[in-house]
Amino acid sequence: MFAGMGELERRESLVWMGEHLPQVRRSITGQRLLYQSLGLGFVVGLAAHVGGYLLKSSVTTEPLVLVADLLYALGYALWTGVVVVVFVEIIPEVKRRQFKQALDAYEAAQREQAQTGSDQASGDDEAPTARERAD
Repeated sequence: MFAGMGELERRESLVWMGEHLPQVRRSITGQRLLYQSLGLGFVVGLAAHVGGYLLKSSVTTEPLVLVADLLYALGYALWTGVVVVVFVEIIPEVKRRQFKQALDAYEAAQREQAQTGSDQASGDDEAPTARERAD
């Protein structure tokens, strides 16, 4: 990243990086870059697909028909590839995270319940049970 930079630019880059460290860390560890790439791929692919279709229907000379076909096929492949990635990778990953959060919440509730139960069990000597109160 710092190759080819002068000393002043390098220092300024390091200062900027230090000021924006939380955002940089989130960008690196999060899925933002993946989502941005997929969004860009979808938009560019759809635009190329539509552009190729329009070009294909309006041109009659051979070299431009070939370019239109290539643009049409490239756009189609690009945007449908993004859709496949969303269904095969993104949605299952989101579901996996939701299940993990639910499991973590369940385990935390179980631990809390076990802790509360052990606290009540240690306090049983002072408090009478329902059977003792009935007698």
